[in-house]
This record gives sequence, C-alpha cells and structure tokens, in this order.
Amino acid sequence: MQLSETFKNVKRASKSLGQLTDEQRNEILLAVADAIIDQKERILKANAEDLAKMEKSNPLYDRLQLTDSRLEGIAGDMRNVATLPSPLGHITKQKTLPNGLRLCRVSVPFGVIGMIYEARPNVTFDVFSLCFKSGNACVLKGGKDADCSNREEVTLIHEVLEKYGVSKDVVALLPATHEATGEMLNAVGYIDLCIPRGGRKLIDFVRDTARVPVIETGAGVVNTYFDEDGDLGKGKAIVNNAKTRRVSVCNALDCLLIHEKRLVELAELVKLVAEKHVIIYADDKAYAALDGKYPYLEHATAESFGTEFMDYKMAIRTVVSLDEALAHIDQYGSGHSESIVTENKEAARKFQQMVDAACVYWNAPTSFTDGAQFGLGAEIGISTQKLGPRGPMALEEICTYKWLIEGEGQIRS
Repeated sequence: MQLSETFKNVKRASKSLGQLTDEQRNEILLAVADAIIDQKERILKANAEDLAKMEKSNPLYDRLQLTDSRLEGIAGDMRNVATLPSPLGHITKQKTLPNGLRLCRVSVPFGVIGMIYEARPNVTFDVFSLCFKSGNACVLKGGKDADCSNREEVTLIHEVLEKYGVSKDVVALLPATHEATGEMLNAVGYIDLCIPRGGRKLIDFVRDTARVPVIETGAGVVNTYFDEDGDLGKGKAIVNNAKTRRVSVCNALDCLLIHEKRLVELAELVKLVAEKHVIIYADDKAYAALDGKYPYLEHATAESFGTEFMDYKMAIRTVVSLDEALAHIDQYGSGHSESIVTENKEAARKFQQMVDAACVYWNAPTSFTDGAQFGLGAEIGISTQKLGPRGPMALEEICTYKWLIEGEGQIRS
C-alpha cells in the first residue's frame, strides 16, 4: 500500500473516533493495558530481536530495552490515562454578543497526529493511549532500532481495536525508513500535527523539512547550578538523581555549574555519581578541585558544554556568580529543564524568573520533568518551544478548539 493511501485511511478513520463515548474509549484502553501484560512474551521476544542488533554499550540500549517491570509500568500508565477526565467538550470561553449571538469555545481533537521517534518502544503505547483518549488518530514513525518492538505493539493494539469493532486505521505504523519520514512531513491535508521526539539532529530535520504543523520535543541539554548558598546534602542527592536515574532520557543532567566558593566541596558533591562510574569533563578550576579525588576525570573541551550526553558522562563548569550561571544556561541550554540548588530565596526566584526553559526547578532534580510525574498520566513529549504547548504534553495539549455560534436569524450589517 502506498503511504498516501495509509494517510487517507487514517484521516477517514479519525472521523469515527468522534462517535465513541469516553466510556467506550476507556474500556478499550483498559483492554489494551490488559493485553500488554497477557501478551508480554510476544512483546519481549520482538524487543529481544531489536536488542540483539544493538551493542549494550550504546547509550540508546537502555531506552530500547523493555522488561517485565517496564511493561507493567506502561500498562499502568495506560490504565491511569483511562481514569483521567476527558479533555474533549470542555467549554473554555462563552459569551453573548450585543446582537444576541451566543458564542462558545469548546475543546476538540486535532484529528490526526503524526509522531516521529527513535529507539523508544514505550512511546508507541504512550502515544496511542493519549491520542485515543483525546479522540485523535495517530500515524507513528519509529526508528529502525525499535522496529520489531513497535510492529508487535501495533499488531496487539489492532487486535484489541478489531475486537471492539473500531477501525484499526486509527493507529498506523509507517516503515522505519527515511523516506517514510519525508512523506509524513509532507502529508498536507492528512496529518494535522507532527511531533518529533528525539535528539537535536532529528528535530532539526523535521523542523527544516515539514510542510505540516510541528511541535518540537525531546532534545534536552540540561544544567544544574549549585549556588554559593546551596545545601550540600540536597545537592549530592539532586545531582546524582538527575544524572544517573536514567542517563538516556531527555531530562538527564548534562552539565553541573558550581559557584567557585563551593569548589572545596565539589568532590563530596559528586561522590555519588562516582559510584556509577560517571565520566566528568571538568573545566580547569573544577579539575584542580577533583584531581586525585575523582576517579573518572577528564579535561573539558569547548564541545563538553552544550552536549546532550545520554550516557554516564557530564560536564562541570565553575562560575563566579549567579549571573554567570544564567549566562551559561542562556548560551548552552535547550529550553528543556534547568535547576538551581540554593537556600537563598532571592537567588532561587531570580533563577526561576530569568531562565528561559519549559521547566525550572529549585532544590529538586530535573528527572521530574515527565508527564506522569506531573500528574498528567502519560506524555507524548516535552515541548521545548514557546508557540503552543510547553513542557510535558498530555491530553489537554493535543486538543485544539472550535467556536460554536448560535443565532436566531441575525445578519451582519
């Protein structure tokens, strides 16, 4: 089948979603969640085929890997989405004009959402659950690294949809080719919104190529500033959690900024990440403070700053003031997530006011930038742009609105 036919079928099927009640959508989501657990051996077998093609040393291996516990978590997130209030039909504004016309602005689905993602098989289920709950059909374009996993997952979803008499065309998986990406990005009239979720190279390609609307998500060059008045105990835990909880995710710490007055405590500050064998690329002052005290130490280069490592690696830069930390983030950050560790309320408020990012933390790790952690259920991505949604995108963020106008025969003069 030509991809143009696939796009047409999905667009047509998207209209049928409006005929389902929220209760019906929830019932189907719960059935898919049950199938994930009941049929987990199928999914894990397909995932093993993908994993066999990737070196374990590849930073993307962790993102690619599915396990019993991760499938339990995915199914749990889907069940959680099913319990959330419907984002559809909400009246967000209403008024009556002097001429008697009654205006009402109501939330509705986008229609068809295109999702481009890399070695992240969990995204297949997350995107389906959020799109289905919000009345959107979806076209998925996964990476070749996760193709076996994605295909088995979509097959499972299709089986459940057909059991409930819903067209399987409400979710389609494209071939894992570069050409398929290009066709999706040019599917004007069929794809209402495209969301790329991945590294900077992917997002730049999508933004530069797309003829359909795009919301950028994913790329995260994340900094944490340990201030002159930072608490060492809090800092140790925050740096460790932000860096090592899962190194391959977009909210993982890439660069630690430290006030020069706290360099004497730097070895203690990064003690926990040493236990995870994190390689540190330190500037001259930080290197001197860690030399002989940290086992995985290298000199920073110009490329060390502004790099999304997605690995057990991070940079350290010494600053002389909060303003210098802010200037560093302004130059190297990606607008994703930034954090300050300080007991100084004035410094914290200035940091949160001045940092231009979707999520700005005070005395907490950036690892919390996640739709589920924010109480949104699952997430379709972390938007780093300012036009439209910003930060974790869930049900409300993949809806748009339309105006409903009621009259009694009024005409415009």
